[in-house]
Amino acid sequence: MLDKKSILVAEFPVRETSKDILATEILQRMAVHKKSILFFANTNFIVQCRPLLKEMHNEDVIIVNDGVGMDIAAFLLHKKKFKSNLNGTDFTPYFFSQSKQPLRVFLLGGKSTVLDKAAQYLAHELGQIVVGRCDGYDGVKNPNLIEQINASAADVVLVAMGNPMQEQWVLNHYQALDAKLIAGVGALFDFWAGDKPRAPTWIQKIRMEWFYRLCLEPKRLLKRYTLDILVFLVFCFKYRKQSA
Repeated sequence: MLDKKSILVAEFPVRETSKDILATEILQRMAVHKKSILFFANTNFIVQCRPLLKEMHNEDVIIVNDGVGMDIAAFLLHKKKFKSNLNGTDFTPYFFSQSKQPLRVFLLGGKSTVLDKAAQYLAHELGQIVVGRCDGYDGVKNPNLIEQINASAADVVLVAMGNPMQEQWVLNHYQALDAKLIAGVGALFDFWAGDKPRAPTWIQKIRMEWFYRLCLEPKRLLKRYTLDILVFLVFCFKYRKQSA
């Protein structure tokens, strides 16, 4: 059954909430030892994660909206707007700031050099406890990875492998993990490490950060912001009756 707080976008239940309500909800779930899976859904997520749709309809999964494309879809399909833009780059630090004590965090994904810098940022700038890290290349193939994460006593596992690899990994393994929050965070480690710059604040405010990133990485992102956008719109209208 669709959560009353959610808006269906191409059959994905996307939570209609704000950062303070979401952070409070996840921290409350953690306090009673209830797991949460957190995914940030942009247009690329909707397209790439389509094969995982059935697994997404799970009471442990929280999907929130990321980007102007999701707002456009919500308006076209439901004449509604999402309350906030909840991208992982901004929400993750906010979430940590709302915890009364530092959380134990395991970082999974990205390059080793990026992970080292991201871990330093998480510890020194955000005041959290980094209990382990594993790159998204050779490290993620370690057959003992789940045991390694559990041995670290992590409260939170941040998974940065890109869509749909990170979502598939989380859905495959979250039940075996002791951590109470497992989140797919995309390029977050690159931002924390300083390998990729954020758009200037004024560009973020006018919801054009996607265009800024496209200008920086045209070869990698051109398909995402052209062909994949068309596929996203096709999905939205193809499944609009189910999303009504």
